[in-house]
Amino acid sequence: MSELDVPISTAFDPFAEASAENSGAGTKEYVHVRTQQRNGRKSLTTVQGLKKEFSYNKILKDLKKEFCCNGTVVQDPELGQVIQLQGDQRKNVSTFLVQAGIVKKENIKIHGF
Repeated sequence: MSELDVPISTAFDPFAEASAENSGAGTKEYVHVRTQQRNGRKSLTTVQGLKKEFSYNKILKDLKKEFCCNGTVVQDPELGQVIQLQGDQRKNVSTFLVQAGIVKKENIKIHGF
């Protein structure tokens, strides 16, 4: 029975970073770039979290022209405005946002495989 009476140390919390992000305690605002599989070989790339002062339509126009793909701006009730592009454009979008000076590289989170 003495083996079960050993106190468990709670000094390390592996979920502390995730809970800090969700609670809004951090000062960083991330731009999330995700890919969503549609059907078969088709996929969408979504860009979420850009600041409100940027014109989403102008950014979309430049992205479409730069990467020769189609896209749209979608209004989501929870997430606000989200840019959607055809295909897997995660790397392209992240480098474009950094080079254009819209977002710093450390504020971009690329999700997916």
